[in-house]
Amino acid sequence: MDAWTLRSKIESIDNLPTIPPVLRNLLNIIENPQVSLSEIGNFILKDPALTSRILRVVNSPIYGFPGRISTISQALILLGLDVVKGMLLGVSVFDVMKKVMAGLWEHSIGCAVTARIISQRKASIYLEEVAVAALLHDIGKVVLGLRFSDEYKKALKEAEKRGVFVFDSERKQFSVDHATVGAWLTGKWKFPRSLVEVIEYHHKPHLSRNVPVQAAIVHLSDILVRAKGFGFAGDNLVPAIHPSVFDMLDLTETDIKDVLNEMEDSFGHIEDILLVDL
Repeated sequence: MDAWTLRSKIESIDNLPTIPPVLRNLLNIIENPQVSLSEIGNFILKDPALTSRILRVVNSPIYGFPGRISTISQALILLGLDVVKGMLLGVSVFDVMKKVMAGLWEHSIGCAVTARIISQRKASIYLEEVAVAALLHDIGKVVLGLRFSDEYKKALKEAEKRGVFVFDSERKQFSVDHATVGAWLTGKWKFPRSLVEVIEYHHKPHLSRNVPVQAAIVHLSDILVRAKGFGFAGDNLVPAIHPSVFDMLDLTETDIKDVLNEMEDSFGHIEDILLVDL
């Protein structure tokens, strides 16, 4: 299958019968560049389960408002349209994530929490933006698992059997990896270019032209969460941190140790958003 055909199939993901209705409806909303906060708010409020999920996530360590947000309107005002759209997508693919790969939701949540910790220390102006990017950085895995279920299972088995990174196994199976697929989809869904680029380059932050710092934060978060063994990202390996990250974030060994300690504390407070009934 050539790259153009693959991309066409990937971008028509919302036509799959296996897509949950709430996710299909959400994709129609977030693809509309004219959508307003009130329209998104009304969409959320029509679904009590979704409302509960959003409030649980927004009051988690990902966003730094523990126990302070009691209504959807508060969340919308404080976080803004793009962050809420990303968070909505993240919680709406939760059930799908469980089917595609056990542990992927936990990994994604762990990355979002870790990205916020790093951002608070090194690049606080990107707090909410980078947390959303970290939450969605592996959305390409979900899409590949939905659109090409059998082939993606083969890729996961191949990664385990050969002891290679899942992105290497994906490239062998599909000619592209989940980072490229995630960028295709979030671009089609009209997410900000900055978010799309972080997703595309979260394994290669040095190649990001416009948002290298955000890409570096998500890259580091992904690796630290893997090192902690929190959740599952498709393989049991821990990639090396790209050397450029230390320069971009001005990181020292002490900084890394401090971030790891803070991760330990924060991970103890995120059980509420990892519950099975989320």
